[in-house]
Amino acid sequence: MSATIEVKYFNSFLLRKTVEGTTDVPAYKPSTSTPSRNWIIEESRIKGRFNGVSVGFGPRAYLVSENNTGSIRFNSLIYSGIFNSRTGVNDTNVFPAGEDISRSLDPQNGSIQKLYAENTNLTIFQEDKVSRALIDKDAIYSAEGSAITTSGAMVIGQIVPYAGKYGISQDPGSFAVYGYRKYFTDRKRNAVLRLSQDGITEISSYGMRDFFRDELNNLDGGSGQIGTIKGGWDIHAKSYVTSFQPWELNPTTDSNYKTLAYDERPQGWISFYNYKPSQIFSLKNNFYTTNGSKIYQHYIGSYNNFYGISQPATVTLIFNPKVSMSKNFSTINYEGTNGWKVESIVSDATEFDTVSGNPTAFAD
Repeated sequence: MSATIEVKYFNSFLLRKTVEGTTDVPAYKPSTSTPSRNWIIEESRIKGRFNGVSVGFGPRAYLVSENNTGSIRFNSLIYSGIFNSRTGVNDTNVFPAGEDISRSLDPQNGSIQKLYAENTNLTIFQEDKVSRALIDKDAIYSAEGSAITTSGAMVIGQIVPYAGKYGISQDPGSFAVYGYRKYFTDRKRNAVLRLSQDGITEISSYGMRDFFRDELNNLDGGSGQIGTIKGGWDIHAKSYVTSFQPWELNPTTDSNYKTLAYDERPQGWISFYNYKPSQIFSLKNNFYTTNGSKIYQHYIGSYNNFYGISQPATVTLIFNPKVSMSKNFSTINYEGTNGWKVESIVSDATEFDTVSGNPTAFAD
């Protein structure tokens, strides 16, 4: 089937007039009711010659991209224009392609899981590394290797990693901050960490190394099923509270969890708690946790009452400075508020019953 196709230019776009009897698909099809002699044509070449001199097309309001598919850069940061509510400037949707508006970290350290801005620094938590980036300033290194901070127009400046191969894994929910200290967990290394002015410290090694090694290993249920870690700062007791909640196929009770607190004053883990929170946070000197769709305020009402359920209080004493020595303790001193009553003290098995051969525990 033969046909004649009339080719003309319209604003530098090729027009194909559909002629009866052709199967060509037009790139631009004008109204069939308008005769071709009434078209308004703007030629792109002088006198419409095929090899004539071409005029300039002027500015184009689009950008040609060879690859129109999206990509996820899990180890990079990108920033937009500024937002100023006082002057009404809102450029948060402006990402100029001609400017250097991105910063990339080492992809071997995994994806970026958490960002925390503090003063003029940005703390970046990757899966296997923690770094800090300068905001609105950059660092120039001298010949001796020392950094000199200078002001500049750069939004995200030099990225400096903290010492130690630690990260936040994939648990940004374990992050908590108070003052200049940040707390988080690294399940890949079986560690609970504190980031302070002296760098990263493994606080899980303060008398609880074996406990955290076992609990962090038991979080995952296998076959890609991962448990969760929640963390938050208790503003009332001045302690970091974290909750390990393993994955369960058919959860029937809320007993499969461990919630405990770390205190900086004795530099140790001071207590276990009988509640399983979904969120942990402090607000205006009050400590809150959530359980499902309900929010609970702590340290009001009776003791040991969590989520409307009264729980018994127990104290486990560890006297083991010298394992090989036999020790006897005749008294236990208590210092605290009044109103507490000890109903029983039970010791571990220390000897065997000569008749039954079973271990004997002593209770008073």
